[in-house]
Amino acid sequence: MNVIEPIGPEKQRQVIEEVNRYIQLASVIYNDSFSDIDVVFNLKGRAAGIYRTYFQKKQRQKFNWLSKPKQQIRFNPWLFAKYPGDSWNNTIPHEVAHYISDCLYGLHKIKPHGNEWRTIMQAFGAKPIVRGNYSLDGIPVRRVQRHRYKCSCRDIELTTYRHKNIQRGVHEYRCRDCSGLLEYIG
Repeated sequence: MNVIEPIGPEKQRQVIEEVNRYIQLASVIYNDSFSDIDVVFNLKGRAAGIYRTYFQKKQRQKFNWLSKPKQQIRFNPWLFAKYPGDSWNNTIPHEVAHYISDCLYGLHKIKPHGNEWRTIMQAFGAKPIVRGNYSLDGIPVRRVQRHRYKCSCRDIELTTYRHKNIQRGVHEYRCRDCSGLLEYIG
């Protein structure tokens, strides 16, 4: 199996320019100004791109409802290298449309791939495709660690997220079959 090399700095610069071009296009279409967004190429796994908003750690410690969250688009440089046409025509406008819909409507007020997002995609001249279907051969995939638990009827594997919730005492999980409380067995 050939290992795919991720896109380099020159291609990354071109992707960032294309992101900014879509943002400028949205400014013209919606007669509004949208600021440039942070774009990083550190995504792994099945997702070609993700738009997210988050509060930085300093802001989390001193949470203020008036503070502005950081907005970011993350791209998978391996999928961009393996599927450049699809990434250029679908992934870039897809993630920018999420950013624009967040600016116009707010993320918590609309469905992620609802009518507002679809309208923005169509305004960009892109098909409102929700997911790509990619072969991940030769691409590093994030591995999810599993933790073994048992109930009265069987052994069950939980993700690290659920395992940590149990360890911190935030949540308890029960078996779907016997309703027994899950116990960690390592």
